[in-house]
Amino acid sequence: MYREQVSEIVKNKSSKVGAWIGAMRLRTLPLSFSVILIGSSVAYLTTKMDEPAVQGPWLPRWEFSWLIFTLTILTTLCLQILSNLANDYGDALKGADNDGRIGPERAIQSGLISPQSMKKGIIITTIITLISGIWLLLETFEYQFDLAFIVFFLLGVLSIAAAIKYTVGKRAYGYSGFGDIFVFIFFGLLGVIGSYWLQDSTFHWEILLPAIYMGCISVAVLNLNNMRDRVNDEKVGKRTFVVHLGFKRSKNYHYLLFIIAHVCFPLILLVDILIIEGDFKFLIPFAPVAVIHAIHINKVRKVDDPKDFDPELKKIALSAFLFAVLFFATVLIFH
Repeated sequence: MYREQVSEIVKNKSSKVGAWIGAMRLRTLPLSFSVILIGSSVAYLTTKMDEPAVQGPWLPRWEFSWLIFTLTILTTLCLQILSNLANDYGDALKGADNDGRIGPERAIQSGLISPQSMKKGIIITTIITLISGIWLLLETFEYQFDLAFIVFFLLGVLSIAAAIKYTVGKRAYGYSGFGDIFVFIFFGLLGVIGSYWLQDSTFHWEILLPAIYMGCISVAVLNLNNMRDRVNDEKVGKRTFVVHLGFKRSKNYHYLLFIIAHVCFPLILLVDILIIEGDFKFLIPFAPVAVIHAIHINKVRKVDDPKDFDPELKKIALSAFLFAVLFFATVLIFH
C-alpha cells in the first residue's frame, strides 16, 4: 500500500513537471535564439574588422563580448518562456483552449496546472527575466547609469509587458489582430537591432535588412499557428489577423512574408552591409534554408485541412535556427 502511494506521488510530480515543460513550449525557443544569433553575428563581424577607437557606452565596443552574448540569449529565452506561459494562462481564461483547438493540449487545459499556479509561474519568470535583463544592461553599459541605460531598461520593461499582454487582460492585443505587428517588432526589429547594438553600440540602417528577414519569419510562424486555429479562434472571439483575412488571403499573406524575407537578406551583400562587402560565402547558409522554405510554401499551397499546418510550425522555426547557426558558424570560421 505504501509503495503504491509513493509511486502515485512520484507519477503525479512527474506529470506536473512535464506539464510545466510543455507550457514553456520548448519548440518555440530556437526561433528566439535565432534572432539573437543573427544580430550578434553581424556585431561579431564589425568588432573583428573595424579599427580600435575610444571606448564608451555611446561608441563602438571594438571587442565582441561573449558574456553579453550569453546574457542576451538568456534574457531573450526568458522572455519567450514568459510569453508562452502568459499565452497558456490568457487563452485558458478566455476559453480559447478547448476541445475545438487543433494544436497540442495546453497545461491549464489539461488540468495538471491550475490558473493560480500558472499565475505564480508567470510572476516568477518575470522576476527572473528582469534580473537577467538588468545584469545584461549593467555589463553592456559598464555599470554606468546614463540615458542609454534608462532607454534600454524601458525597452526591456516594454518587452515584458508585451509578452504578457499578448493574451492576458481585457485588451489583449493578440485577440485584436495586432499580434503580427508586435511579433515583427519584438522578434524581428528589436531582437536583431538590439542584440547588435548591445555589442557594437552603433546603428547602421543596413541592419534593418536581417531584422526584417527575422521579423517576417517570426510572423510566418505565428501566421501558421493562427491559420491552424482559425475556426476555433473565430468561435471564441479571438480576432487574429488570420480571422480578419480569411483562409485564402491568409495563405497569400504567408507567401508575401517569405517573399519579403528572401529579398531582404541577400540584399545585405548588394549594399555592402557593414564589413561583409559583397562576400558571397555568407550566402552559403541561405541556400539550404531557401530550399526548405520553397518546399514549405508548396505544402501550404496544397493544405485544405487546418490541422495540416501544425507540422509546418516546427519546420519553419527550426529552419530559422538552422540558418542562424550556419550563418554564425560561417562568421566564426572565416573571421
